[in-house]
Amino acid sequence: MATIPSDSGKLARPLRRVLLLLTLSIFINYIDRGNLSIAAPLLKDELGLAPWELGILLSSFFWTYTAFQIPSGWLTDRVDVSWVLAGGFLIWSCATAATGLMHGFIALLAVRLVLGMGEAVAYPSYAKILARDFSIRHRGVGNGAIAAGQFCGPAIGTLAGGMLMVRFGWRPFFIVLGLVSMGWLIPWFRWRPRPGAASVARRGPPEPGSHITAILKQRSFWGASVSHFCCNYLVYFLLTWLPYYLVRERNCSMDRMAKIGGLAFLLSAVCSVISGWISDRWIAPRPSASRGRKKLFVVGLAGAGVSLMLCVIATPSISVALLLAGSSLYGICNPHLFAGAQTLAGPLAAGQWMGVQNFVGNFAGIAAPALTGFLVSVTGHFFWPFAVLGVLTLVGSLSWLFIVGPVEPVTWPVASAAETVPG
Repeated sequence: MATIPSDSGKLARPLRRVLLLLTLSIFINYIDRGNLSIAAPLLKDELGLAPWELGILLSSFFWTYTAFQIPSGWLTDRVDVSWVLAGGFLIWSCATAATGLMHGFIALLAVRLVLGMGEAVAYPSYAKILARDFSIRHRGVGNGAIAAGQFCGPAIGTLAGGMLMVRFGWRPFFIVLGLVSMGWLIPWFRWRPRPGAASVARRGPPEPGSHITAILKQRSFWGASVSHFCCNYLVYFLLTWLPYYLVRERNCSMDRMAKIGGLAFLLSAVCSVISGWISDRWIAPRPSASRGRKKLFVVGLAGAGVSLMLCVIATPSISVALLLAGSSLYGICNPHLFAGAQTLAGPLAAGQWMGVQNFVGNFAGIAAPALTGFLVSVTGHFFWPFAVLGVLTLVGSLSWLFIVGPVEPVTWPVASAAETVPG
């Protein structure tokens, strides 16, 4: 299947199938990366792990996931991206299944590191495929669908994973999940996107494909990376600390906590799809993606930060409403973080751009859980963690507004005219 971006109003059927598989892959991706948190109490008791050992296991995923972003981006710009994604998917599925067979701290640490390596290919691959094969007028809904899969992963994974582990144990859950997930590769090999004529015709990579320095020289890259860090800080804060906050500070039962947390992520998923669709409709009459996507990103991220800051000081009932509002607003902004990067980089550099940007952004996965834990330990409550979160969302909004500049394809220093045509 040769896929060439089209500006027609309707997304072609082959690309709809590709988008469905990409959405399913990130859904599985987020279940796989989060299932150890769900299993943590059972795993700690069975293996007799110390708290510090459990903490290392929970954070170790981000060591390799972050470190392998740049190599993954480099690879997607040089090798058929559909094979890169398939290889990463196979690696992380095997690591998930192998987790259920491990019986010691070192063995579990090793498979978590392998899991991070495999999952590192995901977002650079998505960026490459969407920038190369999807028209700029379809990237809003494309990124919105992927964001929906991202949010549905922890929402459904927490609810279903918890119940299944209680009934069948954590080991069978990991083994079956990893093995069943590999079935995704069957339709992927059949429907995977292949390079179109424009991609095959070029004879060499543009400057950014050869040197990361060309990307690092772009002011828009640094603005997007700062915003990416701030967005990820919000996501990882909610992923790691929301259950604890609801149970310990808001006195929710485990059942109520699961319902509120699941609903928050599901609202983010729904709003991501709607926001992506709206942005595509806004830019349909004209080629510029700047104003519409910028408005949705800035309003969504700043609104999410303000809602969550107010959440921590509001009464219990209003607090839940503000938490859900903040999650919905973040869903509005999320697709445009990735659609913007794909537009800025262009089809030939999208993989490497997203790899480097995601490398910067995922330091939030290390910072958010640790800083929140420190502040809660010192102060005894969540006011300052939410205040830090709110400030960072405002920083991210301002960075996207004033540092990124127009969301238009970058003109690379050494690239032919054909290579700088936006996808």
